Amino acid sequence: MEVFYTTKSAFDPDFAPDKNIKDQVAKTRVLVIGAGGLGCEILKNLVMNGFRAIDVIDMDTIELSNLNRQFLFRDVDIGKAKAITAAAFVNSRVGEVCVTPIQDKDKQFYRQFNLVICGLDSIEARRWVSGMFIDLVDDQDPTTMIPIIDGGTEGFRGQSRIILPSLSACHECSSGMHSSKKTYPICTISNTPRLPEHCIEYASVILWPKEFGEQKVDTDNIADINWILENAVNYSKKFGISGIDFSLVLGVLKNIVPAIASTNAIIAASCVNEAIKLVSGCNPFLDNYMLYVGDTGLYSHTFTLEKNPDCFVCGNAKASIEIPKSTKLEEFIEIIKDRFQLKKPSLRTDKNIYMQAPPTLELKCRPNLEKALFELFESGNSVTVTDSTLTTSILLTVDFAQVRSQTNP
Repeated sequence: MEVFYTTKSAFDPDFAPDKNIKDQVAKTRVLVIGAGGLGCEILKNLVMNGFRAIDVIDMDTIELSNLNRQFLFRDVDIGKAKAITAAAFVNSRVGEVCVTPIQDKDKQFYRQFNLVICGLDSIEARRWVSGMFIDLVDDQDPTTMIPIIDGGTEGFRGQSRIILPSLSACHECSSGMHSSKKTYPICTISNTPRLPEHCIEYASVILWPKEFGEQKVDTDNIADINWILENAVNYSKKFGISGIDFSLVLGVLKNIVPAIASTNAIIAASCVNEAIKLVSGCNPFLDNYMLYVGDTGLYSHTFTLEKNPDCFVCGNAKASIEIPKSTKLEEFIEIIKDRFQLKKPSLRTDKNIYMQAPPTLELKCRPNLEKALFELFESGNSVTVTDSTLTTSILLTVDFAQVRSQTNP
């Protein structure tokens, strides 16, 4: 089915949408990625507005902490798969929803959809989605461009946006907009802590290494979290600071922002509203970013997020970096992880410099981590960077920075 797109308003004299909008909406094949707090709202809104051909994907299982805002789930569902459970609930109330887990599906599977709506809480997952649907675009065939409606929430703030793969800004284009983990100065947490978060940081950054050396805090281990909690509380008593509990410790260590059900509802409504406009042509769709700011009042604004010509996913430019040649490979990897928001990058030129997998190859490459870059390749060489968060590789040109010699006058 061909989806009807328009930029004309319903109040335009020449406006002529499909006469069978209801049928058009019902037949539109929608892929919903994410069945959490936002995804549950999106699914409910879709079926209540007449969408029926819906596939939903989510690889997580239901936890007790989800139930306060993920209203398609109940106590008896804890431990079950979110996608299957959400679809079963919707099927029992309205129409039929198809459930398809994401693994073992090739690109051909995703070509069948007319529209994609994302309700994800991961930057990496968003990058994967936009990169994959950009790869599906055939410049000679406009029907291969599948619009993506992306929603996201962070506490009382949220956003919805429309991505037309290869035409408008992708997730990689806007990677600089993502907030990084909040950090606190060592001098503050050690000498003049004022907030509960300062005490938690002190326990994790100062006290934990003294007790456990290079062993990292496992944020999924309750014993580790309780150790941080106990020591943070003891430290806070010296300064008369209160308000430290298990949830706050977990939030600081994992950089978790509380999920607000009302924010999810607002953003989901915006996403499905845009879906209806894209499918029916009843009004111009969003161009292309809506930001909701609920922590300062009922306020939102829209703007056009420009496509980045230097984007290595949807642009044509190649990435480059200038760095001292004495930089060790281990340090270099940390630099590009931060710059490109990668998890475990592998690097190669005409030979493997460092590969994360398989284990035998990683072990073989491991001695390179202590070597300076000039020992591994020459200035101006291109390094191919791959990572699990990317659907494509980064061709990174590395130039060694010139070090100016200093002479006494």
